[in-house]
Amino acid sequence: MTKRLLLGAGLALIASRGAAQQPRLSITPSRPGGGTLTRLTIDRIAGHADSVVSVVGEMAGEPLHFLDAGKDKLQALGAIPVEVSDSVVANVVVGRASGKSDTLRLKLDYPHQAPPPPPLGSRGRAKGARRLRVDPRFTARPDSATEARVEHENELARDVGRKAQETPALWQAPFSRPRSAKVTSKFGSGRVFNGRVSSSHLGVDYRGAFGDPIYAANRGVVALVDTFFLAGNVVYVNHGDGLVTGYFHMSQAEVAVGDTVDKGQEIGRVGATGRVTGPHLHWSARFGALTINPADLLALGPPFVPSTARSSGNGHASATTRKRSGNPVARR
Repeated sequence: MTKRLLLGAGLALIASRGAAQQPRLSITPSRPGGGTLTRLTIDRIAGHADSVVSVVGEMAGEPLHFLDAGKDKLQALGAIPVEVSDSVVANVVVGRASGKSDTLRLKLDYPHQAPPPPPLGSRGRAKGARRLRVDPRFTARPDSATEARVEHENELARDVGRKAQETPALWQAPFSRPRSAKVTSKFGSGRVFNGRVSSSHLGVDYRGAFGDPIYAANRGVVALVDTFFLAGNVVYVNHGDGLVTGYFHMSQAEVAVGDTVDKGQEIGRVGATGRVTGPHLHWSARFGALTINPADLLALGPPFVPSTARSSGNGHASATTRKRSGNPVARR
């Protein structure tokens, strides 16, 4: 899915200040692992008599929404698929006032991996994986109805992410942790359930007791409230510009689809619904349809959040300004 992005009125056209040079596309971190939220940068766009008027960008099937990052740079967020294999390619076209364009391409190479097993399937036991005990119904061979249900629920979550790509950014401050409790399981860690079903942990777990509050990590609109087979009672919040956060295993949700929630607003309570060993919060995130490490959201800096804003880290906002530092790129 590639969108044409036109520079908005707030983003001055970048015109000549010397000898022309080819724009350059780079990515941070330089060797991102699967599930990483990345920053793509276009620089060397000044020094050209033919002004920049538009940008088209795509990576791993997701559009790139560029912001003015200052110092003659544009930056956008992108994501690396969790089950990345062989390569990931970013393609960007920088349009000029004359109608000419610069085509930029960045390729990241990865080892080949076998296709992932289905959500309820088994895989090899990763070294150091945690051994967990859950209700046997979550490790028994699933019937066709259960498999169809899990796939349908996964598609609902992906669809929330796709719609977030069509939503302008709704946040104006840094992301915060949804709970101030201890992290009990990090993104990407291995787990083996009942000695049979092995999986990678695609979120961050926070300790909690039944009924403890859960807070929205940032401003957004509630896109989905449901009960999933594996995730239990869930809430998904669309933050715009492709970003979504999910909150799993709730005892109860305290919001409804369509509600606008503020950063730090209580949206539900800790529970033990779905495939769990006990009460806790599983915090997830997506960039478009791609699952990402939600901890990466906490590290977002300018131009995606204000340079003078800071996060208190406990689910409540603390900022000296309420505006994002980068001028958004209008969409067509």
